[in-house]
Amino acid sequence: MSEGGTAQAPIRVLVIDDEAGVRRIFSRLLSRAEMDVTEACDGFEALAILEKQRFDVILSDITMPGLSGVALLEAVRQRDLATQVIYATGNPSLETAMRAVELGAMRYLTKPIDHRVLVETVREAARLYRLAELKQQAMSLLGSRHPLAADRIGLQTSFLRVLEHMQLHFQPVVSLREQRIWGYEALLRTSDAALPTPLSVLEAAERLGQLRELGRRVRGLAALAANTMPNDTKLLVNLHPSDLEDPEIVSPSAPLSSFASRVILEVTERADISGQRELEGHASALRQLGFGVAIDDLGAGYAGLLSFLQLRPSVAKLDMGLIRNIHNDPRRQTVTQSLVQLCRELRVEVIVEGIESTQERDMLRELGCDLMQGFWFARPAAQFVEIPPERWR
Repeated sequence: MSEGGTAQAPIRVLVIDDEAGVRRIFSRLLSRAEMDVTEACDGFEALAILEKQRFDVILSDITMPGLSGVALLEAVRQRDLATQVIYATGNPSLETAMRAVELGAMRYLTKPIDHRVLVETVREAARLYRLAELKQQAMSLLGSRHPLAADRIGLQTSFLRVLEHMQLHFQPVVSLREQRIWGYEALLRTSDAALPTPLSVLEAAERLGQLRELGRRVRGLAALAANTMPNDTKLLVNLHPSDLEDPEIVSPSAPLSSFASRVILEVTERADISGQRELEGHASALRQLGFGVAIDDLGAGYAGLLSFLQLRPSVAKLDMGLIRNIHNDPRRQTVTQSLVQLCRELRVEVIVEGIESTQERDMLRELGCDLMQGFWFARPAAQFVEIPPERWR
């Protein structure tokens, strides 16, 4: 019983070892400690069990025939980021110990294992599992961003899976004056349970030091899409500031370079780019290849006038926070109109994004805005969609 008098469910443990005698000893010890124990004789049997059940803790041998403990953990992390893993081995070495830590094992134990140490280690692992579960629930209640895997192997496995299966969806940018689609913004989409949002994918790439791999994958998918893009439209592709330092982005042989004259690369103002000394040079190299350069989220982030001048954008996107309910807010109207006028004087085209109502659209038109983007016109889709005729009126 807990201190509050509420009965706790028994700790669920999956014991995996190819030696039946060791497996029985572990199971008996943990069962006597009032834990719910399931046994598996190898990694393949364990995976079959894990398809049907979830466990707080996995206690696994490292060296097993067929599927090693390391390979098993990689497979586990494709299903579950919270379950704690304890490795047990009869052949300890510094190399395997370091590998176990690198892969995110909660503990590395050497056989023979002291009985009290084994039971207490499993109990500690179960507490960590419950803490991970509660953190996820708390973050969900608070509307926080999706939690990432605590261990590197879980995050790496999820990230590589997302890279392989991620897609781009496309949202139209319209010219209201000409009543035509001016371009499409390419938006990253993932259906992965572990990294379900573009922001969670970006955070994973940052933690893993793989922003370059993510950027190249996005640009590769954008190049494939550009082959089927409607004539006389632009493709807007988002960049992380670190992408500007990737030599591939300014290579004439890069996939996206073939479509440079129709592509605008968006650099968000929400990321701090002030520390990039070669910012102006990078932007100049992109323009020489034929790319357009845009500043995204203008008015919402870090970048000041110096960054604006260094990038010399041809397009600026006003942050949707300025646009929300703009028809009811004179202050937003004044700021937006001034930004549009200033950008016009600087020969920078302005896109206002986040339009969700007729009132917002009409007010922005009154303020001199032409290029617009938002759910009012169309939601992002896997294909290059058209605009319903009634949305122009």
